[in-house]
Amino acid sequence: MIERYSDHAANERTFLAWIRTAIAVAAFGFLVEKFDLVLKATSRSMGGKGPSELGERVADVTGLLVIALAGLMVALATVRFRHTAAAIDSPDRHPATGVRLDIALVGLLMLFGAALFAYLSYSVVDELT
Repeated sequence: MIERYSDHAANERTFLAWIRTAIAVAAFGFLVEKFDLVLKATSRSMGGKGPSELGERVADVTGLLVIALAGLMVALATVRFRHTAAAIDSPDRHPATGVRLDIALVGLLMLFGAALFAYLSYSVVDELT
């Protein structure tokens, strides 16, 4: 049996939760980048104007940034996982040091939310004009 198995299992579950979140963020970034295709198709069928060229560029850049953000989330989650696994295996007592990485991961999620807000705000303003 693995020594401190329950601690390692909890660490792995946390890591996998961050990986699932990063996959969802990457998928959403892909959706944001390709959403202009949906807007073009629906605007043609409804007889309206499609998205502006600037709107398409904003969607492309925002989508790619969100996908890159997901990659950064995976990298930070991996670093945190490895660091915590080493601390679990160490016979020495360590103070909790994973707080910085946790804050960085949450900060990345907040950055994702801000990028999404900016994109949606731009899309709404662009639609109104």
